[in-house]
Amino acid sequence: MMYPKKTILIALPALLSLSAACGAADDPIDDPNHEVDRTEYVAPRAAEAPVIDGVADDAAWEAAEWQAIEYRWLGPEYSEDDFQGRFKVVWTEERIYVLGEFVDDILFDSHRDPLVQYWDDDCWEIFIDEDFSGGEHQFNHNAFAYHLSLDNKAIDIGTDEAPHDYTHHVDSRWQQQGNKLVWEVAIDIYTDEYVDGGDNNSPIALSAGKVMGLMLAYCDNDGSELRENFIGSEFVPSGPKDRGWIDAGLFGSLVLGDTE
Repeated sequence: MMYPKKTILIALPALLSLSAACGAADDPIDDPNHEVDRTEYVAPRAAEAPVIDGVADDAAWEAAEWQAIEYRWLGPEYSEDDFQGRFKVVWTEERIYVLGEFVDDILFDSHRDPLVQYWDDDCWEIFIDEDFSGGEHQFNHNAFAYHLSLDNKAIDIGTDEAPHDYTHHVDSRWQQQGNKLVWEVAIDIYTDEYVDGGDNNSPIALSAGKVMGLMLAYCDNDGSELRENFIGSEFVPSGPKDRGWIDAGLFGSLVLGDTE
């Protein structure tokens, strides 16, 4: 079954004023580095950066619209009591900010070493392609796939084909509110020239009209040795549905809007 292309208006005024900027991005239909029918996001600029505390009462979030994490990439059918997920995105010149809201009836983290089977514990995965170039990123930094653990670590594979702790790229905090997990994240953005262990890595400054690749997913485990479900924000039309850690062509596009 093919799903229709989605356009997410995170901020409608920003979309209208950025039509030219959106047109400047490569057309994914003609680009072998991108799958067709990807989501298009427009994130509003935040006048004041959200405080990363897992409360989500910041004014910046009010201008952004929710987007669902709803495509079952791996695992059996699940109930709404077992998992629901959605997110928002805003930005400042320094960083992008992501708000997640999840229903997860059992929070599970059995691997105390953050570099061991981190994908098999409950974790939120945020995929970022700085220049929306798409293509392969398995053992390079063409894109990052940050696995955010319940202890607020951020893990991805480095160029040496081993897991690395990139927590210094990310501020992450969550809190339980009723039956929901409210999770706020601020992320520094690096180019594909990032060098693991290097002394000269600096995040880039962001500006209105910039287009990046973005995809989000949640690994859900209710007490097993391996994760039971993997649910994402993008529909995967063919091939292994969990290949986002390798293929940035599955990501949607994130346009940084020029209005608050």
